[in-house]
Amino acid sequence: MADTFSFDIVSEVNMQEVDNALNQARKEIIQRYDFKDSKSSIELNQKDKYLTVISDDDFKLKSVIDILQNKLIKRSVPVKALDYGTVEPAAGSTVRQIIKLRVGINKEDAKLIVKMIKDTKLKVQAQIMDDQVRVSGKNKDDLQAVMKMIREAELKFATQFTNYR
Repeated sequence: MADTFSFDIVSEVNMQEVDNALNQARKEIIQRYDFKDSKSSIELNQKDKYLTVISDDDFKLKSVIDILQNKLIKRSVPVKALDYGTVEPAAGSTVRQIIKLRVGINKEDAKLIVKMIKDTKLKVQAQIMDDQVRVSGKNKDDLQAVMKMIREAELKFATQFTNYR
């Protein structure tokens, strides 16, 4: 029996599910009457992990993003993983918005998680490892209490728990 247990707090996005949701959103945009003859499109940059949404005007852009969010939710992709850029004018009298996919926990957010865990006064250790936070302790109940606290916290990014041992 192991004397310490641990798990990792990560922020991941399943890129295959994002791609599937994008394909579904594109099909819906093509079929909808209110998008007939519009220049609406959604592009995914897999390498740099961002989406480019282009449409005729702000109203149609918001509709495209709403369709995209619904498809992502249905495919269990956390909407908190989307980091919206500003709406900017694009070529051909269209508007464009860049949406970055938040993959990994940055240093400031990781420090916030570690501080939240230390404030609970539970007998667990939290350490930052690259883009994730490892929590370890001798008592499984303490680790589950930390998981519950992180789930209930109103964080501005999506979190998952992996590598539970």
